[in-house]
Amino acid sequence: MDLFSISERASQYRADLLAFMDEHVYPAEPEYERQMREAADPHHHPRIIEDLKAEARRRGLWNLFHPHREWGPGLTNLEYAPLAEILGRSPIASEACNCSAPDTGNMEVLTLFGTEEHHRRYLKPLLDGTIRSAFAMTEPAVASSDATNIELRMERDGDEYLLNGRKWFASNALHRNCRVLIVMGKTDPAAPPHRQQSMMVVPIDAPGVTLLRSLPVFGYQDREGHAEIEFRDVRVPAADLLSGEGEGFAISQARLGPGRIHHCMRAIGMAERALELMCRRAGERVTFGSPLGERANIQDWIAESRVEIDQARLLTLKAAWMMDTVGNREARTEIAAIKIAAPQMALRVVDRAIQVHGGAGLTDDFPLASAYAHLRTLRLADGPDEVHKRAIARHELRRHRTETETAHAPTPVPAGAAGAR
Repeated sequence: MDLFSISERASQYRADLLAFMDEHVYPAEPEYERQMREAADPHHHPRIIEDLKAEARRRGLWNLFHPHREWGPGLTNLEYAPLAEILGRSPIASEACNCSAPDTGNMEVLTLFGTEEHHRRYLKPLLDGTIRSAFAMTEPAVASSDATNIELRMERDGDEYLLNGRKWFASNALHRNCRVLIVMGKTDPAAPPHRQQSMMVVPIDAPGVTLLRSLPVFGYQDREGHAEIEFRDVRVPAADLLSGEGEGFAISQARLGPGRIHHCMRAIGMAERALELMCRRAGERVTFGSPLGERANIQDWIAESRVEIDQARLLTLKAAWMMDTVGNREARTEIAAIKIAAPQMALRVVDRAIQVHGGAGLTDDFPLASAYAHLRTLRLADGPDEVHKRAIARHELRRHRTETETAHAPTPVPAGAAGAR
């Protein structure tokens, strides 16, 4: 297992991406903020994003996440992980390279389970970056961390399905270019718990689909929005059912594995940037006659941050390596572990950086307050920490129970040995 060297092609992508970040992305951040302020619309789509997308595409830094060579460079999870970390350093980098959630997961779902018509109508424009998408699974009335609770009904009516229910935290649904939803709902309440759910492709402008509001996160209105959506007698052709009735839970698991590791690597990238800002501030600010960086407690924070970032990265690279070598299912414990560890680590590092910046760390003069708000959502997105801890604990208990049972099993007596003298 070699996690410390990357392939030649991945190394070249990394060098190209770092240059793109230095030459275009970081310099574009102030302009992005200016265009958003002047628009006075939290869901405005600023021109600078399209400029960055054009430059990223020109440099070949496009759809880096996609594992299929037909649609992207075909990088492995281990090869893409360091690139996702770099993208995570800026809030606008992932969209610039067409590697934004939830589009990445939705594109993989459409690639694996979509029809030729889905590919033509939605997948190709998503891959081209001309439209965006949203994933509608979470509901306000139930604990959606247990997907078997989902209540939105999908009832067969001839050659169509009739959808009724409500979703929320459908991230990206307020993006100006969002055109399609992938919706998870219940087709057969009488089926076994994990066969009740199905997924459908639903145009966002379908009759009966109503965007009720954009949910703020710690007072921030994301440009992409976290939408609450009502579905009232929404008619969807049966051909837009993905994979078949009862396949929703299996599709969601196929979708969430890679998505979780992308989230974690981006979180590590933001933690690295926060550490850099913390060190810079500690060297510049003087209190009581000495730079902050000479204070023992500040040095502790810097050292602890370095250790914790590297620990989280190594655990994430191990998960990526296992996904590539033994598959997402066998790597599910490692995926759950990084989903717990990486966001918590990033929050600690950003919190320390905010403290070192003092009151300025709470403002929009630095990216720290916004980063904290967005990182905090990751302890709930794609399953809360507690669900992942439960999965890890059950795996460990099952493994030790099996070992105990094997150790105490009676030794089999060879045939013919009974009564032998």
